[in-house]
Amino acid sequence: MLLINGSIFDGDKRLPAGQAVLVEDGRIRRIAPVAQFSGYAGRRIDVSGMTILPGLIDCHAHLTLGGELNPAADLGRLNHAELALRCLENALVTLRGGVTAIRDLGGVDYVEFAVRDACNTGRALGPTVRAAGRYICMTGGTNWFIGRQADGPGEVVKAVREQIHRGCDCVKLMATGGVLTPGVRLEHAQFTCEEMAAGAAEAKRFDKPVASHAMTPAGVLNAVRAGVDSIEHGVVLDDECIAEMLARRVVLVPTLMPFARLLAANDGGVPAWAMDKARWASERHRSSFKAYYQAGGTIAMGADTGTPFNPHGNSAMELKHMVDAGMTPIDALKAGTANAADLLRLADRGRLREGAAADLLVVAGDPTTDIDCAAVRAHHRLVVKDGTIVVDALAGRAGDGPWRIGLVAG
Repeated sequence: MLLINGSIFDGDKRLPAGQAVLVEDGRIRRIAPVAQFSGYAGRRIDVSGMTILPGLIDCHAHLTLGGELNPAADLGRLNHAELALRCLENALVTLRGGVTAIRDLGGVDYVEFAVRDACNTGRALGPTVRAAGRYICMTGGTNWFIGRQADGPGEVVKAVREQIHRGCDCVKLMATGGVLTPGVRLEHAQFTCEEMAAGAAEAKRFDKPVASHAMTPAGVLNAVRAGVDSIEHGVVLDDECIAEMLARRVVLVPTLMPFARLLAANDGGVPAWAMDKARWASERHRSSFKAYYQAGGTIAMGADTGTPFNPHGNSAMELKHMVDAGMTPIDALKAGTANAADLLRLADRGRLREGAAADLLVVAGDPTTDIDCAAVRAHHRLVVKDGTIVVDALAGRAGDGPWRIGLVAG
């Protein structure tokens, strides 16, 4: 198919007007002035008044979670078969929301690996998935109820090896307390620097990138000095954190949306202790994000999708939260495409270029000036995964109707 008459944001920049995108065999075959395709006899799609951009990438998601208030209780009611179906449903809804690749940063007993493999091999329709396996935390640490608890450098190394043995794409280490785990405080570092360093070194020895849940300075510094690739959340980043992150080129995945959703719920049954932590963190979070951005730090989009009141299918709204916190629309789009692809090591995704996978999002209007065009699903017109149209609002199909699991025949 040939997409014509639209504007193009290629993941890094906006291209000159008058370009067209040719898709063949699941790849972007050519991007060139529309006049060069005068003899093309295949399907033409006129996207006048729209913008073609790479499919979005959510670098922080949880396929086993569905936005429920009490994940521990909800997960306890599901057996592994039911959990796998939930993962696949969430993957499909994610794709429908314009997100063509995700990184799962903490699942349950590796059931998400089966869904990852089905999506990545084409057995099932869904985004490209990278997955970390189980959270690695200290005894009683953040998300201990579904994590792999480990204490001391040797045990952390063993926990990392377990994730590698099960087939993880990356490793996640929990450096600080979290909002929704009772009995832990955000300002406390959990793993020591020695434990973090041992885990990160073991992961790197097997060429696995490392993400770290890190909310506050002591834990952030432990993680950064240990050699992690990304800081997840970064709620409080002081000058020392920012300087060391910049020096080591650590990517910040800010996940601004969960706090906004949690605080918007207000009296939605959230425990008072969790709301207190969320209120304390919210404004500090936005300020830290803006400071790292203005200092020139690399930022990749992640919505912490699946956390309370933050269900799958809405990850694109993280773009709006980043812009509202001080980022330009173009840089937010880059965070959700090119930067995210680099962090996830998706060499052929996240950018529109010849030979790349044809993962596309076509939106009404110009998201480089109005981020709502990409962030709000009502503006999405086409979602293309590996050259196949999976959402087509241009033809009046695949709007907000039922979305069912579909296996790919063949």
